Amino acid sequence: MRARYGADRPVTDRKALSMCTDHGQSPLSGAVLHQVEITETFALPPVDSVELVSLVDNVTDALMPDQGPAHRVVLGGGPVREAATMVEGTVPDALVAEHGFSMLVTVRTGDMSHRFLFDAGTSPDGMTGNMRRLGLDPGSIEAVVLSHGHFDHTAGLDGLIRTLGPANLPLVLHPHAWRHRRMVLPGREPREMPTPSRRALTEAGFEILEMPRPSFLFGGSVLITGEVGRVTGYEAGFPPQQAWLDGQWQPDPLVLDDQAVVINVKDKGLLVLTGCGHAGIVNICRHARALTGGDIPLYGAMGGFHLSGAMVEPLIPRVIDDLAALEPRLVVPAHCTGWRAQHAMARRFGEAFVPNSVGTRFAL
Repeated sequence: MRARYGADRPVTDRKALSMCTDHGQSPLSGAVLHQVEITETFALPPVDSVELVSLVDNVTDALMPDQGPAHRVVLGGGPVREAATMVEGTVPDALVAEHGFSMLVTVRTGDMSHRFLFDAGTSPDGMTGNMRRLGLDPGSIEAVVLSHGHFDHTAGLDGLIRTLGPANLPLVLHPHAWRHRRMVLPGREPREMPTPSRRALTEAGFEILEMPRPSFLFGGSVLITGEVGRVTGYEAGFPPQQAWLDGQWQPDPLVLDDQAVVINVKDKGLLVLTGCGHAGIVNICRHARALTGGDIPLYGAMGGFHLSGAMVEPLIPRVIDDLAALEPRLVVPAHCTGWRAQHAMARRFGEAFVPNSVGTRFAL
């Protein structure tokens, strides 16, 4: 199947892409699982600086030291809450970790700055609660980008709506993000996943922008990849996933709504920010470079790399080899990367490897 598309700017240039899909190949056969043919590339102007604050991740560590661009939260330096069992009657209002992901991203060029939210975490109040603890204003968010439709990246929009009232914000996502899905694991009953509600988000005031192809924010300074080509042959998405399509459950392993954010950081190169990385971190980083013409080096990869669990852990050595070939100078695996992949990356990438923790501020 082949179709031609243009690139959109939600807030947009027109470029051409074509896509074809083959869901029948083995994920380890070396076959192309989903092809996105880039017929034109995008000029991505450098920004002077980027600041990213980790609002939701699987880990919180109040003793983690600063490292390179990562600045950690000072232990006990934030707000307090009541605790009747303490002599003082209070304890620090600690940041909360959960199985999910959310980053607050601020890009600056000259005297102009823009801020957007990338994913929203798992629980209705986890993201906004951590913003409160960090002294960050939800009202400063100018746009929301969702990496994909899974609830551990979308449910926190509930708390954002209750905090802001009518959102009046653009919300960029892939059309497949609305799919009703379930996991089917061997020996277990199928488990349906919560599904984001288009109606609820529209009624909350969001301007829904469904983008299956590349799009831009803030005058072209932030690139959203849209669908990512699955060309490594071994990064197979989320094999246990099914979707309710045409009145029945059907295989939906590739999670084609998985998309990433790309920013060109002045004098450094491309920063690639992923949610779960179901498209595969190697596929994503290669795709980001191809979309921007192939001449801008990969500076950093940050976010979920989806290498946790027995099904995908055998891929870790190959993923690391191929990622290392892109020579990133910053590797921040988070969320669903998994501890085995984290340890392997720490050994391979040395000082370029920076662990994430809720509340960490990355100043690039």
